[in-house]
Amino acid sequence: MNQTQPGADLAEMAAALTLGGQRVAILDRARIYACGITPYDVTHLGHAATFVWVDTLARTLRLLRVEPEICRNITDVDDVLDEAAHRAEEPYDSFAAVQQYYFDRDMAALNVQAVRHEPRAHRYIDQVIRLAAGLLATDAAYLRHGSVYFRGEPAVRRAGLNRDAALRLAAEYGGRPDDAAKDDPLDVAVWQAGEPGHPAWESPWGRGRPGWHAECAAMALSVFGTGVDVHAGGADLRFPHHAYHAAMAEAFTGVRPYARAWLHAGTVRIGGAKMAKSAGNLVLVRDLVDEHPAAAVRLMILDRPWGEDWEYSPAVLDRAASRLEALYQAAGRPPTASAAVPEIGRLLATDLNVTAAIDVGIEGGAAARSVAAALGLH
Repeated sequence: MNQTQPGADLAEMAAALTLGGQRVAILDRARIYACGITPYDVTHLGHAATFVWVDTLARTLRLLRVEPEICRNITDVDDVLDEAAHRAEEPYDSFAAVQQYYFDRDMAALNVQAVRHEPRAHRYIDQVIRLAAGLLATDAAYLRHGSVYFRGEPAVRRAGLNRDAALRLAAEYGGRPDDAAKDDPLDVAVWQAGEPGHPAWESPWGRGRPGWHAECAAMALSVFGTGVDVHAGGADLRFPHHAYHAAMAEAFTGVRPYARAWLHAGTVRIGGAKMAKSAGNLVLVRDLVDEHPAAAVRLMILDRPWGEDWEYSPAVLDRAASRLEALYQAAGRPPTASAAVPEIGRLLATDLNVTAAIDVGIEGGAAARSVAAALGLH
């Protein structure tokens, strides 16, 4: 039996992580929900950044002797995916499966470890229907013409946005604020009545499909129960997606807060604009790892505050490659007793301070080997 040694430091005994100034004390398991991909196109650097940060969070938790239990969903029921599948003249589900294969390949190249749970939206239709029924029962949602709409005011209030900003983002992210069936343009579909060109399933309200935010809420609640320790995703999903997801979960369970902490990974930009297919400015993960060491690409993503928006350029990648080489050289120095090894764990547990941990590691020896292993830079 393992016993605590007399006089042990209580601060060291208590596993705690700080994210965005929020202290999260954990016993031996951390529930992490990571908003996954909509598998309709190739993986670009903006996508990859979020999942590399989630992987680094998981590795940091293991340093604290906490087992991360990650759920990273696959949104394979989505209007954008349907459109891409139609253009390719393929069924939505087989088209999504092929794109998922390419995503998994790119994550493996970046040394992102496999996650424990990977729910696919099309397998959680019954859970979305139950979510919709529960929200209707508490008047958090209402039925109109075969669609179930969630009342959006709690989500907008949670996000701290004014109405004009919320409406702009709702329109940008497919929230259909112009849907005349809604009581309020900021309400969103938990269950969308069937429409031509989209897959549909039977429900108590007729044939239809789940709404985007409801899919994630249902998958997260099904896997983890009433809440999570950390919810992670891109900063651009803070509203509407994360706000509606959390608001639906809280309205359904009555448990608040849904997430103890949030990790909103900063947006990757190029030429001053957000990296996005619509902007035509994508930098593909496959191209980067074909031409550069994958560990350098990974370090380029990580060598900064996780919530910071940043600009990609070849010079930024060159700097990461130089930092990686300095770390490798330091790791080759003779081993020495070093107080820096536990310091690395402390730095990573404090808001995932990768830059400071790398700086300590470059001092050499055991510290360099420790930080390279902790960050998956091998």
